[in-house]
Amino acid sequence: MIDLNVLLCKGCSFCVKFCPKNILELGKERSKKGFFYPHLTDSEKCISCGICATVCPEGAIELKKEAE
Repeated sequence: MIDLNVLLCKGCSFCVKFCPKNILELGKERSKKGFFYPHLTDSEKCISCGICATVCPEGAIELKKEAE
C-alpha cells in the first residue's frame, strides 16, 4: 500500500506511468499548491513493488505495511 504526501507531490505522473499494475491515476482534485495528485484506483491489486516511490522525484510516496 502506498502513502502519498500531497504537499510534496508536483503531479509529474511518473508514478502513474511506471506502475506495473496500472492502478494509479491523477485525480481531479488539486493540492494546496495547485497540482493534481495521484490516487490508487484499486488498492487490492497493489503488489507493493515500490516502483512508484522509487521514480517519484519529490519523495512524496512511501510504502506502508498493512496491519496483519
